[in-house]
Amino acid sequence: MSETNEKKDVVEKEFVAFPDVAADVINVLLYQGEKVANEDSLMAGPTESVYQGKKKLRNQYEDICKYKFSDGAVHLMYLIANQSRTDGKMLLRKAGYTGGIYREQYEGKIKDACPVIEFVLYWGKTRWRSSRSIRKMFGKKKISEKEWKYVDNLELYVFEMRRLPEETRELFESDMRIVVDFLAEGNGYRSDRKVVHKAALIKMIKVLSGDTDVDGIEDWLEEQGIREEDEIKVCELFDQYERKGRKEGRKEGEALGMEKGEARRLVKDVESAMNFFRVTLEKACEGLGTTVHGYEEARKICLESEPSA
Repeated sequence: MSETNEKKDVVEKEFVAFPDVAADVINVLLYQGEKVANEDSLMAGPTESVYQGKKKLRNQYEDICKYKFSDGAVHLMYLIANQSRTDGKMLLRKAGYTGGIYREQYEGKIKDACPVIEFVLYWGKTRWRSSRSIRKMFGKKKISEKEWKYVDNLELYVFEMRRLPEETRELFESDMRIVVDFLAEGNGYRSDRKVVHKAALIKMIKVLSGDTDVDGIEDWLEEQGIREEDEIKVCELFDQYERKGRKEGRKEGEALGMEKGEARRLVKDVESAMNFFRVTLEKACEGLGTTVHGYEEARKICLESEPSA
Protein backbone atom coordinates (compact mmCIF):
# COMPACT_ATOMS: atom_id res chain seq x y z
CA MET A 1 0.00 0.00 0.00
CA SER A 2 1.38 3.46 -0.92
CA GLU A 3 1.99 6.06 1.78
CA THR A 4 -0.86 8.18 0.37
CA ASN A 5 -3.37 5.33 0.45
CA GLU A 6 -2.16 4.29 3.89
CA LYS A 7 -2.77 7.80 5.26
CA LYS A 8 -6.22 7.87 3.70
CA ASP A 9 -7.02 4.46 5.16
CA VAL A 10 -5.92 5.50 8.65
CA VAL A 11 -7.99 8.71 8.56
CA GLU A 12 -11.13 6.84 7.47
CA LYS A 13 -10.66 4.18 10.15
CA GLU A 14 -10.11 6.73 12.92
CA PHE A 15 -13.17 8.74 11.94
CA VAL A 16 -15.63 5.84 11.67
CA ALA A 17 -14.24 4.19 14.83
CA PHE A 18 -15.55 6.93 17.13
CA PRO A 19 -18.33 5.23 19.17
CA ASP A 20 -20.97 7.83 18.28
CA VAL A 21 -20.07 7.75 14.56
CA ALA A 22 -19.96 3.93 14.45
CA ALA A 23 -23.35 3.64 16.17
CA ASP A 24 -24.79 6.28 13.82
CA VAL A 25 -23.48 4.47 10.73
CA ILE A 26 -24.88 1.15 11.93
CA ASN A 27 -28.30 2.58 12.79
CA VAL A 28 -28.73 4.61 9.60
CA LEU A 29 -27.34 2.23 7.00
CA LEU A 30 -28.51 -1.08 8.45
CA TYR A 31 -31.67 -0.11 10.34
CA GLN A 32 -32.93 2.99 8.50
CA GLY A 33 -32.35 5.26 11.48
CA GLU A 34 -33.84 3.05 14.18
CA LYS A 35 -31.78 3.24 17.39
CA VAL A 36 -30.73 -0.41 17.46
CA ALA A 37 -27.14 0.36 18.52
CA ASN A 38 -25.82 3.10 20.78
CA GLU A 39 -22.31 4.09 21.74
CA ASP A 40 -22.74 2.68 25.25
CA SER A 41 -23.67 -0.79 23.95
CA LEU A 42 -20.82 -0.94 21.44
CA MET A 43 -17.29 -1.97 22.39
CA ALA A 44 -14.26 -2.09 20.14
CA GLY A 45 -13.30 -5.63 19.20
CA PRO A 46 -10.23 -7.23 17.62
CA THR A 47 -9.66 -6.35 13.97
CA GLU A 48 -7.20 -9.17 13.43
CA SER A 49 -7.98 -12.79 12.64
CA VAL A 50 -5.80 -15.68 11.47
CA TYR A 51 -6.09 -18.03 8.51
CA GLN A 52 -3.97 -20.84 7.12
CA GLY A 53 -1.78 -19.73 4.25
CA LYS A 54 0.12 -22.01 1.85
CA LYS A 55 2.94 -22.65 4.30
CA LYS A 56 2.07 -20.88 7.53
CA LEU A 57 -0.62 -19.02 9.42
CA ARG A 58 -1.29 -15.52 8.14
CA ASN A 59 -2.95 -12.47 9.66
CA GLN A 60 -5.83 -10.54 8.11
CA TYR A 61 -7.18 -7.24 9.32
CA GLU A 62 -10.63 -5.70 9.15
CA ASP A 63 -10.91 -1.91 9.44
CA ILE A 64 -13.34 -1.71 12.37
CA CYS A 65 -14.84 -4.28 14.70
CA LYS A 66 -17.57 -3.46 17.21
CA TYR A 67 -19.21 -5.82 19.68
CA LYS A 68 -22.84 -5.07 20.53
CA PHE A 69 -23.67 -5.99 24.12
CA SER A 70 -27.10 -6.88 25.44
CA ASP A 71 -27.83 -7.96 29.03
CA GLY A 72 -24.11 -8.20 29.76
CA ALA A 73 -23.31 -10.60 26.92
CA VAL A 74 -22.13 -10.17 23.33
CA HIS A 75 -25.20 -9.98 21.14
CA LEU A 76 -23.66 -9.25 17.72
CA MET A 77 -20.37 -8.39 16.09
CA TYR A 78 -20.20 -5.68 13.41
CA LEU A 79 -17.30 -5.59 10.96
CA ILE A 80 -16.98 -2.34 8.96
CA ALA A 81 -14.69 -2.09 5.94
CA ASN A 82 -13.69 1.19 4.28
CA GLN A 83 -13.10 0.93 0.53
CA SER A 84 -11.78 3.63 -1.79
CA ARG A 85 -11.75 1.41 -4.87
CA THR A 86 -14.06 -1.27 -6.18
CA ASP A 87 -12.86 -4.81 -5.53
CA GLY A 88 -14.20 -7.65 -7.64
CA LYS A 89 -13.08 -10.18 -5.03
CA MET A 90 -14.42 -8.35 -1.99
CA LEU A 91 -16.95 -11.15 -1.46
CA LEU A 92 -14.12 -13.63 -1.02
CA ARG A 93 -12.39 -11.26 1.40
CA LYS A 94 -15.61 -11.07 3.38
CA ALA A 95 -15.76 -14.86 3.52
CA GLY A 96 -12.23 -14.81 4.92
CA TYR A 97 -12.99 -12.17 7.55
CA THR A 98 -16.24 -13.64 8.81
CA GLY A 99 -14.91 -17.19 8.51
CA GLY A 100 -11.89 -16.22 10.62
CA ILE A 101 -14.14 -14.81 13.34
CA TYR A 102 -16.39 -17.87 13.40
CA ARG A 103 -13.30 -20.09 13.53
CA GLU A 104 -12.06 -18.20 16.60
CA GLN A 105 -15.50 -18.59 18.20
CA TYR A 106 -15.36 -22.33 17.49
CA GLU A 107 -11.91 -22.59 19.05
CA GLY A 108 -13.02 -20.68 22.13
CA LYS A 109 -10.78 -17.67 21.52
CA ILE A 110 -13.89 -15.49 21.69
CA LYS A 111 -15.90 -16.11 24.85
CA ASP A 112 -19.42 -15.50 23.55
CA ALA A 113 -20.36 -16.98 20.17
CA CYS A 114 -22.48 -14.55 18.18
CA PRO A 115 -23.55 -13.69 14.62
CA VAL A 116 -21.28 -11.47 12.54
CA ILE A 117 -22.55 -8.63 10.34
CA GLU A 118 -20.08 -7.14 7.87
CA PHE A 119 -20.71 -4.19 5.57
CA VAL A 120 -18.66 -1.88 3.36
CA LEU A 121 -18.45 1.92 3.32
CA TYR A 122 -17.41 2.70 -0.25
CA TRP A 123 -15.89 6.18 -0.66
CA GLY A 124 -14.88 5.95 -4.33
CA LYS A 125 -16.20 8.17 -7.11
CA THR A 126 -17.03 5.45 -9.63
CA ARG A 127 -20.05 3.21 -9.11
CA TRP A 128 -19.60 -0.09 -7.33
CA ARG A 129 -20.42 -2.63 -10.05
CA SER A 130 -18.59 -5.60 -8.56
CA SER A 131 -20.63 -8.62 -7.53
CA ARG A 132 -22.56 -8.40 -4.28
CA SER A 133 -23.56 -12.06 -4.06
CA ILE A 134 -21.85 -15.38 -4.61
CA ARG A 135 -24.50 -16.39 -7.13
CA LYS A 136 -23.81 -13.32 -9.28
CA MET A 137 -20.07 -13.68 -8.86
CA PHE A 138 -20.12 -17.19 -10.26
CA GLY A 139 -23.17 -16.70 -12.47
CA LYS A 140 -21.26 -17.47 -15.67
CA LYS A 141 -20.31 -20.92 -14.50
CA LYS A 142 -22.50 -23.79 -15.61
CA ILE A 143 -23.99 -24.65 -12.26
CA SER A 144 -27.43 -26.23 -12.17
CA GLU A 145 -30.26 -25.13 -9.88
CA LYS A 146 -29.89 -28.41 -8.01
CA GLU A 147 -26.26 -27.53 -7.31
CA TRP A 148 -27.02 -23.91 -6.42
CA LYS A 149 -29.40 -25.19 -3.79
CA TYR A 150 -26.44 -26.25 -1.66
CA VAL A 151 -24.22 -23.19 -2.26
CA ASP A 152 -24.26 -20.68 0.59
CA ASN A 153 -25.28 -17.40 -1.02
CA LEU A 154 -22.95 -14.99 0.74
CA GLU A 155 -24.11 -11.39 0.37
CA LEU A 156 -21.95 -8.25 0.30
CA TYR A 157 -23.59 -5.12 1.72
CA VAL A 158 -22.02 -2.06 0.10
CA PHE A 159 -23.05 1.55 0.77
CA GLU A 160 -21.86 4.12 -1.76
CA MET A 161 -21.23 7.04 0.59
CA ARG A 162 -20.98 9.65 -2.17
CA ARG A 163 -24.41 8.71 -3.50
CA LEU A 164 -26.61 8.33 -0.45
CA PRO A 165 -30.10 9.76 -1.06
CA GLU A 166 -30.99 12.89 0.86
CA GLU A 167 -33.57 11.07 2.99
CA THR A 168 -30.81 8.71 4.17
CA ARG A 169 -28.30 11.49 4.81
CA GLU A 170 -30.83 13.32 6.95
CA LEU A 171 -30.98 10.36 9.35
CA PHE A 172 -27.36 10.79 10.47
CA GLU A 173 -26.92 12.54 13.82
CA SER A 174 -23.14 12.37 14.23
CA ASP A 175 -20.38 14.15 12.31
CA MET A 176 -21.00 11.62 9.53
CA ARG A 177 -23.92 13.84 8.45
CA ILE A 178 -21.42 16.61 7.70
CA VAL A 179 -19.22 14.27 5.66
CA VAL A 180 -21.97 12.79 3.49
CA ASP A 181 -23.60 16.19 2.94
CA PHE A 182 -20.23 17.65 1.91
CA LEU A 183 -19.73 14.79 -0.56
CA ALA A 184 -23.23 15.25 -1.98
CA GLU A 185 -23.29 19.06 -2.16
CA GLY A 186 -19.64 19.73 -2.95
CA ASN A 187 -18.27 23.25 -3.19
CA GLY A 188 -20.16 25.82 -1.19
CA TYR A 189 -21.44 23.36 1.43
CA ARG A 190 -22.11 25.19 4.68
CA SER A 191 -24.04 24.14 7.74
CA ASP A 192 -24.88 25.31 11.25
CA ARG A 193 -24.41 21.78 12.63
CA LYS A 194 -22.13 21.52 15.64
CA VAL A 195 -18.87 19.63 15.05
CA VAL A 196 -17.91 17.04 17.68
CA HIS A 197 -14.67 15.52 16.35
CA LYS A 198 -12.99 18.60 14.91
CA ALA A 199 -9.54 17.35 13.90
CA ALA A 200 -10.90 14.03 12.62
CA LEU A 201 -13.57 15.81 10.56
CA ILE A 202 -11.12 18.16 8.85
CA LYS A 203 -8.84 15.21 8.06
CA MET A 204 -11.74 13.18 6.69
CA ILE A 205 -12.92 16.01 4.43
CA LYS A 206 -9.38 16.58 3.19
CA VAL A 207 -8.59 12.97 2.28
CA LEU A 208 -11.96 12.51 0.58
CA SER A 209 -11.16 15.62 -1.46
CA GLY A 210 -7.88 14.09 -2.58
CA ASP A 211 -5.54 15.87 -0.15
CA THR A 212 -3.70 13.52 2.21
CA ASP A 213 -1.57 16.24 3.82
CA VAL A 214 -3.30 16.00 7.20
CA ASP A 215 -0.30 16.58 9.45
CA GLY A 216 -0.52 19.56 11.77
CA ILE A 217 -4.31 19.76 12.05
CA GLU A 218 -4.21 19.26 15.83
CA ASP A 219 -1.47 21.90 16.17
CA TRP A 220 -3.55 24.38 14.18
CA LEU A 221 -6.60 23.76 16.36
CA GLU A 222 -4.48 24.33 19.45
CA GLU A 223 -3.11 27.58 17.99
CA GLN A 224 -6.68 28.74 17.39
CA GLY A 225 -7.66 27.81 20.95
CA ILE A 226 -10.24 25.31 19.66
CA ARG A 227 -10.66 22.33 21.97
CA GLU A 228 -12.52 19.10 21.21
CA GLU A 229 -15.12 19.91 23.86
CA ASP A 230 -15.80 23.42 22.49
CA GLU A 231 -18.95 24.11 20.50
CA ILE A 232 -18.26 25.26 16.98
CA LYS A 233 -20.37 25.14 13.83
CA VAL A 234 -19.29 23.60 10.55
CA CYS A 235 -19.31 26.94 8.75
CA GLU A 236 -17.18 28.55 11.48
CA LEU A 237 -14.63 25.74 11.48
CA PHE A 238 -14.37 25.66 7.69
CA ASP A 239 -14.06 29.46 7.47
CA GLN A 240 -11.26 29.53 10.04
CA TYR A 241 -9.39 26.79 8.22
CA GLU A 242 -9.84 28.57 4.90
CA ARG A 243 -8.43 31.78 6.40
CA LYS A 244 -5.38 29.77 7.51
CA GLY A 245 -4.73 28.91 3.87
CA ARG A 246 -5.17 32.51 2.77
CA LYS A 247 -2.74 33.77 5.40
CA GLU A 248 -0.09 31.27 4.43
CA GLY A 249 -0.67 31.92 0.75
CA ARG A 250 -0.13 35.67 1.11
CA LYS A 251 3.19 35.09 2.83
CA GLU A 252 4.37 32.68 0.17
CA GLY A 253 3.07 34.47 -2.90
CA GLU A 254 4.27 38.03 -2.37
CA ALA A 255 7.09 37.81 -4.91
CA LEU A 256 7.43 35.87 -8.12
CA GLY A 257 11.17 35.57 -7.61
CA MET A 258 10.57 33.11 -4.80
CA GLU A 259 12.90 30.35 -3.72
CA LYS A 260 12.27 26.73 -4.61
CA GLY A 261 10.85 25.83 -1.20
CA GLU A 262 8.44 28.75 -1.31
CA ALA A 263 7.37 27.83 -4.83
CA ARG A 264 6.62 24.26 -3.77
CA ARG A 265 4.56 25.45 -0.81
CA LEU A 266 2.52 27.86 -2.93
CA VAL A 267 1.78 25.20 -5.58
CA LYS A 268 0.84 22.71 -2.86
CA ASP A 269 -1.48 25.20 -1.10
CA VAL A 270 -3.24 26.22 -4.32
CA GLU A 271 -3.80 22.63 -5.41
CA SER A 272 -4.89 21.63 -1.90
CA ALA A 273 -7.43 24.47 -1.89
CA MET A 274 -8.75 23.35 -5.28
CA ASN A 275 -9.24 19.78 -3.98
CA PHE A 276 -10.47 20.62 -0.50
CA PHE A 277 -12.96 23.34 -1.47
CA ARG A 278 -13.62 21.97 -4.99
CA VAL A 279 -13.01 25.35 -6.64
CA THR A 280 -11.38 26.45 -9.88
CA LEU A 281 -7.73 27.44 -10.12
CA GLU A 282 -8.76 31.10 -10.31
CA LYS A 283 -10.86 30.88 -7.13
CA ALA A 284 -8.14 29.00 -5.25
CA CYS A 285 -5.53 31.62 -6.20
CA GLU A 286 -7.87 34.45 -5.24
CA GLY A 287 -8.56 32.88 -1.86
CA LEU A 288 -4.84 32.44 -1.19
CA GLY A 289 -3.97 36.01 -2.13
CA THR A 290 -2.04 35.17 -5.28
CA THR A 291 -2.72 35.09 -9.03
CA VAL A 292 -2.92 32.38 -11.66
CA HIS A 293 0.24 33.86 -13.17
CA GLY A 294 1.96 33.61 -9.78
CA TYR A 295 0.90 29.97 -9.46
CA GLU A 296 2.13 29.15 -12.97
CA GLU A 297 5.48 30.82 -12.28
CA ALA A 298 5.79 28.83 -9.07
CA ARG A 299 5.08 25.62 -10.99
CA LYS A 300 7.80 26.49 -13.48
CA ILE A 301 10.28 26.92 -10.63
CA CYS A 302 9.24 23.54 -9.22
CA LEU A 303 9.61 21.83 -12.61
CA GLU A 304 12.97 23.49 -13.27
CA SER A 305 14.24 22.34 -9.88
CA GLU A 306 13.36 18.71 -10.56
CA PRO A 307 16.31 16.56 -11.66
CA SER A 308 16.17 15.62 -15.34
CA ALA A 309 15.52 11.95 -16.16
